[in-house]
Amino acid sequence: MIKRVMADIDVKAGLQQILKRIDAAYEQRPKDLEAGKPFLVAVSKTKPIEMIIDAYSVGQRHFGENYVQELVDKSQHPEILQKCPDIKWHFIGHLQNNKVNKILKLPNIHLIQTVDTEKLADNLNNSWKKLEIDNKQPLRVLIQINTSGEDAKNGIEPNEASRLYKHIRENLTNLRVDGVMTIGAFGHDYTKGPNPDFVCLMKVHRQICGDYQLKPEEVQVSMGMSDDFEKAIEVGSTIVRVGSSIFGHRAKQSI
Repeated sequence: MIKRVMADIDVKAGLQQILKRIDAAYEQRPKDLEAGKPFLVAVSKTKPIEMIIDAYSVGQRHFGENYVQELVDKSQHPEILQKCPDIKWHFIGHLQNNKVNKILKLPNIHLIQTVDTEKLADNLNNSWKKLEIDNKQPLRVLIQINTSGEDAKNGIEPNEASRLYKHIRENLTNLRVDGVMTIGAFGHDYTKGPNPDFVCLMKVHRQICGDYQLKPEEVQVSMGMSDDFEKAIEVGSTIVRVGSSIFGHRAKQSI
């Protein structure tokens, strides 16, 4: 079944199309908006490793996974290890404290995008410190912010984000806080104006830059997915997370 589905999806063509759209959206960004050039995280959750290898073969390096066990399985798969040696894994799902060690010991873990409490940050810091890794650098993280105020969404309140940023930056030497992230509400109607979740996250971004005397391009902004990544880029997103537009629509996951 998987091979039949894969035959109907041209991952390489889909990826190249998304990259062109990212470049075009970046060109539409107001020139006075100071933000770094966006890059793509290909969200490969529920997709087979063959699709990841296809995307990697044409230059994609950043891949995102939502589920701990799926990332464990994929990152350690012999074919991934052999054919994708420079892959960079982003964990973009909710991370429970009791799963931290399982994630951190994986090969090529690059960025945890969903840190939303001091407890989780402390746990990541302490666990990363204990790991024996050659040429180990601080673990890169983003602060996840619940910009939509939905109970079903994880993330710290926007007005608490700068405090968490400060806690990580000043106290947790084994972490490197790269910026902020949101999922936001789905299905915004752009005929009614800008996405309020994007507006909110950019406001948090400006606050953090101001509080810690940072240049805007020094603080990453992860927002925008398949349906709205272009709009996100136009207002300042530097990391977009796109899955279905590259790999095809996914079956619902029960993990």
